[in-house]
Amino acid sequence: MLFEGNDFDFEIPLVIDKIVEDDKKILDSKEGFLRGNMFESLYEPYKDMTYIAINPTNKKEELLYKIMEIDFAINDLILYLDLYPEDEKIYKKFKMYTEECMKLKEEYSKVYGPLVLEQTDDDKYKWLDDTWPWDMDGGSMYV
Repeated sequence: MLFEGNDFDFEIPLVIDKIVEDDKKILDSKEGFLRGNMFESLYEPYKDMTYIAINPTNKKEELLYKIMEIDFAINDLILYLDLYPEDEKIYKKFKMYTEECMKLKEEYSKVYGPLVLEQTDDDKYKWLDDTWPWDMDGGSMYV
């Protein structure tokens, strides 16, 4: 075969193993979203640069931003749980964020309309009736 009889070592240490060695300090969803990583021990800023906090300008943007923030936390924790499915602490945090996200999405869709087509529960198809981000209704910054 191609790799028989050679001295290659294909054991690549996972960066995520650093979390297991550390205390697994999980950041809150807002800090994790801004950093792009939910685990404090894995965050290394590029050339001492920092991130800029986003300040929503109205209630709609605030709710949408919170949904994006929680969705990010869920996805980042899923990546960790794919490697360490037995970690109960992380799984509990994942479940908490999942429940919170479902509530936020339901609240958003009741007040501002559906986020996805599957959320429509009206008698009439209203997906096209809502304002779109590029319509700049209120100067949305999420496009």
